Amino acid sequence: MTELPLIGEAIAVAANPRLAGARIGVITFPGTLDDRDAARAVRLAGATPVALWHADTTLGDVDAVVIPGGFSYGDYLRAGAIARFAPLMAKVIDAANSDARLPVLGICNGFQILTESHLLPGSMIKNDRLLFMCRDQVLRVENNTTAWTGDYAAGQEITVPLKNQDGQYIADDKTLDALEAEGRVVFRYVGFNPNGSRRDIAGISNAAGNVVGLMPHPEHAVETGFGPEIGSSTEGLGFFTSVLNKIVGDNK
Repeated sequence: MTELPLIGEAIAVAANPRLAGARIGVITFPGTLDDRDAARAVRLAGATPVALWHADTTLGDVDAVVIPGGFSYGDYLRAGAIARFAPLMAKVIDAANSDARLPVLGICNGFQILTESHLLPGSMIKNDRLLFMCRDQVLRVENNTTAWTGDYAAGQEITVPLKNQDGQYIADDKTLDALEAEGRVVFRYVGFNPNGSRRDIAGISNAAGNVVGLMPHPEHAVETGFGPEIGSSTEGLGFFTSVLNKIVGDNK
């Protein structure tokens, strides 16, 4: 099949030969919606997206993995609960916890899958308004030392689209206190909490910082003219350039 041209090709970082060799896997489950958007963001950042299927038994030769948004398995049981048992997720869990610390980003349903997989603590439940929420959302970068946030400044505010129904992040106070104390709250909602998430948490990381989950969608804010209506429409691209620079730095 012929590759679709990049509308925003002018902003791609692909001209940087240091980044061009990186391979970022994007997993598709039955019900995934945003896998092509995530792959497009990877290409715009300058890397090669690698399509991964939930039933695969190997990750192949990828340098990082994105678990994109959608409604895997129709959100039956709980959002992400069935996807957690997909064959490929066993490989993701092992690779993320290995000495190599494979970088893993879970977006929206991907965040839900990461909590169900116990790669991240806590859980996701229905929005406190019991409605599907879709809006441009301001986030504050609380931790810019993870594999996916190194190209942002600590305290920087970015705007990316948000769309979810089971987006309320919950955990017990002990877990929340530990996340705060260890600097593992990576993003926080600013100005408006769209789903009732505890302590305005929009995204968290594991202790090593290689696994990050967040509810909003940075892959929808990577091209001029096609992102949020407020702020810069490319403020989500930093997620993908961050992990590429992390990969390049580790491979020096």
